[in-house]
Amino acid sequence: MATSPFSSGRYQLAFAVALLVLAAANVKILLWLNITWQLALIDAGVTNGLLTLGLLAIVNSLRFYVPSANRVIYLSLWCLILTATWTAASWGLLKLFLNDNGYLNFVQSSLPIRFTIGALLFGIMAIFSVLWNELGKEKDLDLRREEAERLTREAELFKLRQQLQPHFLFNSLNSINALITVRPEEAKNMVLKLSEFLRGTLKKEDHQWVKLEEELHYLQLYLDIEKVRFGHRLLTVIQCDEEARKLELPAMLLQPLVENSIKFGLYDTIDDVTITIAGRKENQQLLIEIINPFDPETSAPQKGTGFGLTSVQRRLSLLFGRNDLLNTSAHENIFTVTVKIPQRTA
Repeated sequence: MATSPFSSGRYQLAFAVALLVLAAANVKILLWLNITWQLALIDAGVTNGLLTLGLLAIVNSLRFYVPSANRVIYLSLWCLILTATWTAASWGLLKLFLNDNGYLNFVQSSLPIRFTIGALLFGIMAIFSVLWNELGKEKDLDLRREEAERLTREAELFKLRQQLQPHFLFNSLNSINALITVRPEEAKNMVLKLSEFLRGTLKKEDHQWVKLEEELHYLQLYLDIEKVRFGHRLLTVIQCDEEARKLELPAMLLQPLVENSIKFGLYDTIDDVTITIAGRKENQQLLIEIINPFDPETSAPQKGTGFGLTSVQRRLSLLFGRNDLLNTSAHENIFTVTVKIPQRTA
């Protein structure tokens, strides 16, 4: 069932004003034709009162049934039936209340004009009601489409998170298993850090925003775990000023990027590797750079892509509807990932 245009107070007021203007015009025309004030007011009251009922009948009937485009003839017939009923009822009531034969003769002679005006008004109201209902359907359809797209985005974001977490978890568990017998204290410490990391990250929603300061806290837990795996070979430097630390970004956005840097920075070399994470505010955006060295002779870094990069690129696209927020560059033996996070307006 469609909503009525008169469910809005604004349209109720407009309808009432239009009827008053119509009634005033009716009285004015009758006075111009030398009809007395009393007869003009009665005529306007009867005809416009019945007209109001007819217009409301059209609006309410079209809430329950709106004919399709190929059945518009039904709507035309409905308007003609209402017009004929309104004309006959007006004529009958005027004859019932008035005994002025001269005036009644005038009314009878004006019935074709009244019928034409009534048909025009009923037709306008019918068209308005049909358009109102169609706009309402379009609005509902748009809302359902937006909701479906939102659910699709959330499902895809959840899928990305589900793909990221097991990948990191399996690596960590394998490292813990390797440390249990040779370095049990480090294995215990790694379990505690892994537990805190998962407790803080698994409860976060994909669309939740956090301050960079909080994001760096969980990122540090992740790096501590990775340092147990790689030992002294992995060094990290975090360079973020206080202003940048107060800015926000989607939760758990940096971990897959840092994991990507570790993969391409350490897997193909036996040297120590320093990964730099720098953050600053630039043009009302949070700009983050993740920099790692790589061996130019290996093919994987030269591609500059991995699941971490593609997943973050896809997540940014889903959240912001933009594909220019993540960029990569390789110069000599330095690989840089740059992420721009537009800040939400208050």
